[in-house]
Amino acid sequence: MCGIVGYIGWQEASPLLLKGLKRLEYRGYDSAGIALLNGSTLTVMKQKGSVSGLEKDTLVLRASMQGATAGIGHTRWATHGEPSDRNAHPHLNAAGDIAIIHNGIIENYSALKQELVSEGYQFLSATDSEVLVHLIDWIWKQDPLLDLESATRSALRHVEGAYGLCVVSSREPDKIVVARKGSPLVIGIGLGEFFIASDAAPIVEHTKKVVYLADGELAVVRRGGYCVKSIENIEQQKTVTELDFTLEKIEKGGFEHFMLKEIFEQPEVVHDVMRGRVRLDEGWLRLGGIADYLDRLKQAKRIVICACGTSWHAALLGEYLIEEFARIPVEVDYASEFRYRNPLVGVEDVVIVISQSGETADTLAALRTAKEKGAMVMGICNVVGSTIARETVCGMYTHAGPEIGVASTKAFTAQVAMLYMLALSLSKGRTMSDSEITLHLRELSEIPEKVARILELDSQIKLIAERFKDAKNFLYLGRGFNFPVALEGALKLKEISYIHAEGYPAAEMKHGPIALIDEDMPVIILATRDNTYAKILSNIEEVRSRKGRVIAIASEGDTEVSRLTEEVIYIPQASGPITPLLTVVPLQLLAYHIATLRGCNVDRPRNLAKSVTVE
Repeated sequence: MCGIVGYIGWQEASPLLLKGLKRLEYRGYDSAGIALLNGSTLTVMKQKGSVSGLEKDTLVLRASMQGATAGIGHTRWATHGEPSDRNAHPHLNAAGDIAIIHNGIIENYSALKQELVSEGYQFLSATDSEVLVHLIDWIWKQDPLLDLESATRSALRHVEGAYGLCVVSSREPDKIVVARKGSPLVIGIGLGEFFIASDAAPIVEHTKKVVYLADGELAVVRRGGYCVKSIENIEQQKTVTELDFTLEKIEKGGFEHFMLKEIFEQPEVVHDVMRGRVRLDEGWLRLGGIADYLDRLKQAKRIVICACGTSWHAALLGEYLIEEFARIPVEVDYASEFRYRNPLVGVEDVVIVISQSGETADTLAALRTAKEKGAMVMGICNVVGSTIARETVCGMYTHAGPEIGVASTKAFTAQVAMLYMLALSLSKGRTMSDSEITLHLRELSEIPEKVARILELDSQIKLIAERFKDAKNFLYLGRGFNFPVALEGALKLKEISYIHAEGYPAAEMKHGPIALIDEDMPVIILATRDNTYAKILSNIEEVRSRKGRVIAIASEGDTEVSRLTEEVIYIPQASGPITPLLTVVPLQLLAYHIATLRGCNVDRPRNLAKSVTVE
């Protein structure tokens, strides 16, 4: 959701801010704006629409912006108030000498707004964020001896909710005040210049040295340095982190869309997940991030996995894998529901939270609830230094590299591969011998090459997409390890093509969904050769008898399936537990091609945000 950029240094600020906002477009937004400080002059430009549109307007006023070497910028994803010029950020106070940009939600904004209106303040937008700039202004007026930092700190003590906040003022043009509670912020450290952003994408081309703010921290950033304090005004010692990805990783690299690039990166991603963790020649598996806690994990009475969206589908596979390999009971919870149902977890339980960004608001709330109840909490995420990485007892990075496309693809694959290795680690000394574990690891090591072979079917899958792009509904069916893949395939299609799609366990088809099947209903069936193969063939027959149009994902060499279906996409042979790393790939490509053929923006689908940092 929403993107933040900021700059203070020696370079002209407006081109840097606009370029930074473009780097954040993948997060999803509906309006954009910038505020520039040039001595005692504070200039704000904002509008509904794209960053490119904003950039064209700034060119008209370029002369007035020259010399401004500090500023802040924002892309907004509407929560309170429709997308419009007035609701776009930055927001100004009445005097026009304080500007703020804000990610998150102010839960008590209505009460604060009423108090400010009673003090004579007028509101120009329908946003909750505008409350903040007027509140800072009011506090500063009560005590003119305060500075911007103190007025902001005092204002935030009155705020309930989540925020990632940047504040500037022409009264103090040499600083940017930033604060964080629930919405990520990172400070990039350059040579005589500093960069601020809601994630590292706008920063990496300028510097790899960054500091991540924690919840409840406020920083003052000047050209000469920065200082981080708690909301209680206690100075905090921060660790400088080195970013682990390059600018090339966030460029399209010749692909038409980021999503397609990320689908094609999956062979490399699986290899990177294993790098340094698996040595087949020596027959070992070592997950360094949990090595000191492995015995505690193995002794867990129960494991609970919390996640949202695509990560929740990976979590379901984690349940299947851990129970299959290690025989430890596992439950999977929607993180968004976990804390609201007073969950029964305690000191004997382990809670695993999964998030690509490491900043998902609902997943962070589940993490904190589990910790409060005494459970050991472990994290799986992709972003080094993210909040989940900092707040969990132990965990593992997926090392998938930055994922720009809103619809997750390579992050899912990395999470599943990570859970596969976790399940094997938990099985060691419990249920599996070293030789059995090595066999499974050997099969995992073959996945990159097998995924590469599936990617060679891209043109065939595009032809199938052309035949089915005008369908109104899709049904996805799978059994066993392929059931979560059916859910994920349906999610990918609905996310980026806006076609209604549902995933089901194939056996559940007779318990309702079969009523929907007719000659206009494409049914995608995951029909790989495993212990449910005969049952899946029966499901195909049931769909055919009702004139449903069957597209099958099948194992190479299976001629029986081809006689029963309209289309078949063949994937390499693999054992059941590892099959999802293969079956998901053609479903990603099919969704991608259907969406592009329908003219949809696959990298930034409507109404969706990449990182959901508010409830």
